[in-house]
Amino acid sequence: MAIPNKGLNQIRTLFGRVDQLSLPYRSYMQITCLEMERARRNSERKSASQRVALIDARIGEIDRAKTELLQAVAADCQRTPATRLPGLEVRPTAPRPSMGGFKIRTEQLGY
Repeated sequence: MAIPNKGLNQIRTLFGRVDQLSLPYRSYMQITCLEMERARRNSERKSASQRVALIDARIGEIDRAKTELLQAVAADCQRTPATRLPGLEVRPTAPRPSMGGFKIRTEQLGY
């Protein structure tokens, strides 16, 4: 008597016989994974809100420094008359003759 050939399709398993959600340990494992994700998201939220608070504080410092500088400039302008400082006059420069671009003198290089 010959032994019949059995393939992968003839192997008997329990797949499909039990509803996967009806197993309590699977449900508890999913709950555990969800709780871990929730804890990670809460810590992300906390660190993000701390970063936003630091950014808001820095923006406040920048605004205060800007206001102080603007007040100092306004007070300085009211104290001193608008005069030119010596040595800051604008003088026209003499026009240069056009040389036609950058040139290298080869006689100075020894070639």
